[in-house]
Amino acid sequence: MRAVVLRGGELTVRETADPVPGQGDLLLKTLSTAICASDVHFMDHPELGIDDPTGRSLYDPDRDIVMGHEFVGEVIGHGPGCGDAFPVGARVTSMPIRLVDGGAGGLRIIGQHPEAQGSFGELLVVPEAAARVVEGNVSSDAIALVDCFAVGEFYVRASNLQPGEVPIVIGAGAVGLSAVAALSSRGIEPIIVSDLQADRRKLAQTGFGAHVLVDPTERSVFDVFREVRARHNLGGSAVVFECVGASGLIDRIVAEAEFLTRIYCAGGWYTGDTLSVTEATRNGLTLQFGGGPMPQDWYGVLDAVVEGRLDPMPCMGRVIALDEVPDAIDDARRSQGPPRVVVHPNGDNQ
Repeated sequence: MRAVVLRGGELTVRETADPVPGQGDLLLKTLSTAICASDVHFMDHPELGIDDPTGRSLYDPDRDIVMGHEFVGEVIGHGPGCGDAFPVGARVTSMPIRLVDGGAGGLRIIGQHPEAQGSFGELLVVPEAAARVVEGNVSSDAIALVDCFAVGEFYVRASNLQPGEVPIVIGAGAVGLSAVAALSSRGIEPIIVSDLQADRRKLAQTGFGAHVLVDPTERSVFDVFREVRARHNLGGSAVVFECVGASGLIDRIVAEAEFLTRIYCAGGWYTGDTLSVTEATRNGLTLQFGGGPMPQDWYGVLDAVVEGRLDPMPCMGRVIALDEVPDAIDDARRSQGPPRVVVHPNGDNQ
């Protein structure tokens, strides 16, 4: 198949071996797939894949790796042992995992292991056990955005916001927008969003329902929080969703945070960092790193998109072909371009 191949630290668009469906696997023709910041992190921090003790990811510079883990495809073949729930021609998506020996041998993260080739290619293999048929008229591009929006859903669900508490979303990239969407779907307001880019702040408001926009170069988001809390006569704490992952950001949030602030670190931390435990203790802070999304978040968001209760499309900026992926990944590395770029590996006339 033709794919965007990572090998020896370089991306090239060329032919690589077709993925082969194993026991209980479905072979898909990739219809739509989205570029995620974690694709960049996997490429730029190979030590994490080389030293992953879980075995779920593997960076091997001497083997072809096809990245990409946000996808939808059309069933074109079956591995041994498959049932009849996913006929040829069905449109299918799944969480980005591939089971080893039907799950007995653990799992691989699709797009982060040479034995679980990702969706930046014409073909893709997913386990039947994790797959879901996508019915109705919802676009394949919208389904390709489900994985991202499941992240925000997980963190908002985990936060269990209480009446009077005020959410603060730091970063209005795709993950930040997914957190805003999850908050909006619950009728929570006011939602404060802080981002360096004016267009992303505006998108958080017009596309997903944010109420208060903050330029962090002009004002502290916690000064704005105090004003908003007083204006709305609220007595609860700040609940922060950190959706950037920049070095030093958590420490700055900890230093500025109000008493009893809860901080959910959704930014995807791929390098070591430090924070002041003394400041966190003094302010009685709660921090959570990682942990999701869980299947209930992922498939719940899928249902919401299919049923029209969630429209993730405002975060999609453009559709590109395989040949354009290396440049688009470089743009993502520099935080340039739209929150999400979608790829059609088999072209637009599918």
